[in-house]
Amino acid sequence: MTPTTRPPAWAVLEQGLLKRRPVQASYHGHLRLLCPHALGWKNGRAKVLAYQAGGESSHGPLTAEPTQRWRSMFIDGLKEVVTTDQPWQTADNYIPDPSGIFDRIALHVQPRDIK
Repeated sequence: MTPTTRPPAWAVLEQGLLKRRPVQASYHGHLRLLCPHALGWKNGRAKVLAYQAGGESSHGPLTAEPTQRWRSMFIDGLKEVVTTDQPWQTADNYIPDPSGIFDRIALHVQPRDIK
């Protein structure tokens, strides 16, 4: 996969990011409600940085602490990705590329644009 290859789920995540609409997806067997904040690539694989607003994680129920709900996921691992009518959510500790999770960012929410 080249660094610009976009898996099928990319388009749904991109629309969620641009329109501030959460997406529902299965990742590692767990149904999640995700609010995409950044899309890009790491080691040639497409990734998303999302705020997990609902569902479960691989560690069980979500934490009540909003600042600990950030998820970095490889997009090719997401299944059954669809937009929802739920409210888009975020946390006040958002930054587009925490800890260098991306080699290249294609699109991200500007921190100043989050309300």
